[in-house]
Amino acid sequence: MPTIGSFAATVQIQAARPVYSSNYESIILNFADRDWTFQYVQSLPLDFNDNAYTSNLTSMLAFYADIILGMDYDTFEESGGTRFYQKAQNIVTNATQSGRPGWSSLESNRNRFWLIENLMNQRMVNMRKGMYMYHRHGLDIYQDQPDEAQKNILEVLKRVSAVRKVDPEAIIVIAFLDAKRDELVNIFSTGNIQIRRDAYNLLVEIDPSKRDKYSRIISN
Repeated sequence: MPTIGSFAATVQIQAARPVYSSNYESIILNFADRDWTFQYVQSLPLDFNDNAYTSNLTSMLAFYADIILGMDYDTFEESGGTRFYQKAQNIVTNATQSGRPGWSSLESNRNRFWLIENLMNQRMVNMRKGMYMYHRHGLDIYQDQPDEAQKNILEVLKRVSAVRKVDPEAIIVIAFLDAKRDELVNIFSTGNIQIRRDAYNLLVEIDPSKRDKYSRIISN
């Protein structure tokens, strides 16, 4: 059991960005961090240093702040979030020596280390390019050009499929699906039936355990 001032939890990190010409906000990150451990005593200053590890709490907060900023910028400019991901990667490097869970490549393939590793890995650059296309050439034009938006988002799914083939366990693919699964079903539940069938087939290939959910795409 944690001692006084010591905390352990599972934290769901979520972020969204607005969609042009609508009141809708699209989730861009929906990530479960199961290694949220830290010490904190009330009134204790929260210190953070970009160049050194000072505490687990501030390192985790800064890490996710940079991840969220990076993902947000990636949706407005192709690879626009790189400078924030570099900062997040530096935080991981500094925090690894602390021995705290969530920062090491050896613990799990679904932790902070692998999240930023995937985002910076050139083998998975299609995911970041896909985030830009999905939002700027998909969601942001959907109100005025729904058919074109669906075609562009279908191309994104092809990129996601390609990344999954490179690494079937890639956390960046899992994080994308956790954020976009329901939204994708809604996007492809109307419109051209061939595009909907293509989207359904890709989604079932990428995310086979959720076949029943995706069946709504072709049920009409």
